[in-house]
Amino acid sequence: MDAKAPETPSALEVRSYSGAAISPWLADLARLRIAVFRDWPYLYDGDAGYEAEYLQSYLNSPRSIVALAFDGDQVVGASTGMPLAAESSTFLDAFDGVSIDPQEVFYCGESVLLPQYRGRGIGHRFFEAREAHARSYGDYAWTAFCAVDREPGHPRRPAFHRGNEDFWTKRGYRQRPELKAHLTWREVGGGVVDHALTFWLRPLERTR
Repeated sequence: MDAKAPETPSALEVRSYSGAAISPWLADLARLRIAVFRDWPYLYDGDAGYEAEYLQSYLNSPRSIVALAFDGDQVVGASTGMPLAAESSTFLDAFDGVSIDPQEVFYCGESVLLPQYRGRGIGHRFFEAREAHARSYGDYAWTAFCAVDREPGHPRRPAFHRGNEDFWTKRGYRQRPELKAHLTWREVGGGVVDHALTFWLRPLERTR
């Protein structure tokens, strides 16, 4: 009997939606956020009520973007972005007293992808979609995102965890330790915890 040929991974399609067009996909986005952020480093004990309220901001911003990764009809990954000026004061306050104008920053909210689909270039495609979306307006000088700060010796850090810092650096992002936001969320197996998040920024080439 011939040996069975290895299964070829299906091609993933990435589609982008903006503003009110995001509405049909909010449940998928909430599901993915709760599932993926439950793992390290966020340890987020997701709450459907909070998700519904938080994700409403993407519908309210006409310049928002959600890039979705599809395996056939199934949504297996998502990546979000909106103007920093449309974000909450938690993020805007981080720019008080610095020379960067928040009006010129496009904020890349999060990227979530189910584990079995990682390592197939979707992370790059998510960044490319959001950066191209921001660039299309011609009035943003930066793209940015936040990453949660975790001490190296944290007792819940997985033994073989590999962070995304090298990936972000290769895409041109640089950590800005002076720019920090603070958010609280309920951790898995624990209570509500205050977390510091550090901004990473990349200059965005203007098109006009």
